[in-house]
Amino acid sequence: MGEQTMTVGGTTKGARGTLLGAMFLMATSAIGPGFITQTATFTGQLGASFAFAIVASILVDLAVQLNVWRVIGVSGLRAQELANRVVPGAGWLLSFLVVLGGLVFNIGNVAGAGLGGAAMLGVDPTLAGVVSALVAIAVFVSRRAGVAMDRIVVVLGLVMIGMTAYVAVVSEPPVGDALRNAVVPEKVDFAAITTLIGGTVGGYITYAGAHRLVDSGISGPAAVGQISRSSITGILVTGVMRLLLFLAVFGVVAAGVTLSSSNPAATAFEHAAGQVGLRIFGLVLWAAAITSVIGAAYTSVTFVTGSSPRLARHRNSLVIGFIAVSTAVFALAGQAPAKLLIFAGAFNGLILPVGMALLLWVAARRRDLMGGYRYPRWLVVLGALAWLVTVYLGWKSLGSLGALWT
Repeated sequence: MGEQTMTVGGTTKGARGTLLGAMFLMATSAIGPGFITQTATFTGQLGASFAFAIVASILVDLAVQLNVWRVIGVSGLRAQELANRVVPGAGWLLSFLVVLGGLVFNIGNVAGAGLGGAAMLGVDPTLAGVVSALVAIAVFVSRRAGVAMDRIVVVLGLVMIGMTAYVAVVSEPPVGDALRNAVVPEKVDFAAITTLIGGTVGGYITYAGAHRLVDSGISGPAAVGQISRSSITGILVTGVMRLLLFLAVFGVVAAGVTLSSSNPAATAFEHAAGQVGLRIFGLVLWAAAITSVIGAAYTSVTFVTGSSPRLARHRNSLVIGFIAVSTAVFALAGQAPAKLLIFAGAFNGLILPVGMALLLWVAARRRDLMGGYRYPRWLVVLGALAWLVTVYLGWKSLGSLGALWT
């Protein structure tokens, strides 16, 4: 990525910047166009009860990311490298799933950037999508692409949170109802919970932050504290954004407004704050999409370049090519092809249990890959419980694949 590898164990400004960038890379990768649409849709359907689904999904996300970040961070090896050490060839399978899912989902991310630009500035969505992709490519043209990426995901992540917080305040949601339902829900929707989990830790998102740390040289048993704090903070950033988005939409729903099925979040923002709200929605959607474009491209390419020093030297060029291909498909189709997105979503559902099982095996049985580090047993148990949830998600994904081809 055109940056210097850092010494682990210190708290230098460069290391702090990379840790911050890694957790925001994970968080903003999770906060994509689908994230915004899902949150608004489920809020419209479930009302205050959706607060419980958010809390439940955050707890599962924490269990997954605590394990993924710690295993990858302590070992200093990327997910596919660890998978190949456990089962020869498993890493190549994992890489294939991640890259395929990431490439197709990136078409949707570019489309989301186009829709966000259109809502924000009133320009053509296709033109806005292409220009947004060029902005993302510009990040990786820089010689210090890693530093540029860290900074842009942090800034845009904070912009998303700030703008959504404003709409959450002006929509005046009944916070008491939301708090009560977060603990004792009037209705529990397991489909909503599993969808949220898949959307925030599925596919490439699972590995985005951890791979960023390894690429920057922050790894090894001495970095356990930094790794754990960053993984928790990244999930909490995602959780805060989802809670704020929920409250912004919930205030509108509680007032009796019926959300548009085609664009529920835009309806909510416009009803809450008028034309200003619609422009804010455009900015939030654009920021969510462009950071997801960056996160999907960067993380997917780390699954290709990790084991090859020659390819690693051309990582920025591969990331640029990844974004360019996604953008070309979007520009030619004029939209994100629905069947391709369903296909990618199903594949992302399969990636999580496969990758999680391999990493938990490393944690429990392969101290030789962890530099002799004694992995906490309680964390393995917590990860195993979360893995059972991911198996259910994978089963649902197989059903989606079956429906797609019938």
